[in-house]
Amino acid sequence: FMTDPIWWFYLFWTPKFLHQQFGLTLMKLGLPLIAIYLIADAGSILGGWLSSTLIKRGWSVNAGRKTTMLICALCVTPMIFITQVTHVWIAVGMLGLAAAAHQGWSANLYALSTDLFPRKAVASVAGFGGMCGALGGMLIAGFVGHILQFSGSYHWPFLVAGIAYLAALLVVHLLVPSIREIQI
Repeated sequence: FMTDPIWWFYLFWTPKFLHQQFGLTLMKLGLPLIAIYLIADAGSILGGWLSSTLIKRGWSVNAGRKTTMLICALCVTPMIFITQVTHVWIAVGMLGLAAAAHQGWSANLYALSTDLFPRKAVASVAGFGGMCGALGGMLIAGFVGHILQFSGSYHWPFLVAGIAYLAALLVVHLLVPSIREIQI
């Protein structure tokens, strides 16, 4: 529920950001958006592959998942500086990296429910998490709109986007210091 709103922020606000920051019109947004979401696709696959590979090489599930999630969280942190970028394709690369990292993060976050809960509870846990993420996504749209009206800058939304994953990983680690199935 802490990181899904960031994904929704990227979905809804990236075109407007690219327009405001770089003057991209509707006719010029296609290629940058395609690039961002193709990179995001790769992140989804790579995030799942990395944690699985680490676990297959003898890492514990705890170390494999959390290390992968840390790498993903670190790949999002450059978003803090995106409002300082002056070239559109550097911004597209940063957005693509952040979107890929989000998808890798999500692949591992969803896998956590299979690691932590018995098979009969996984769908309910994942569904509840998805609902919370969607509610957060709904709320962030209005929040970002108010921030932009007030400040006129994307600095604050991208600052939050850049630190949200590290904060969420800290919460995950505090709540689940060692990944093992919870008996319910």
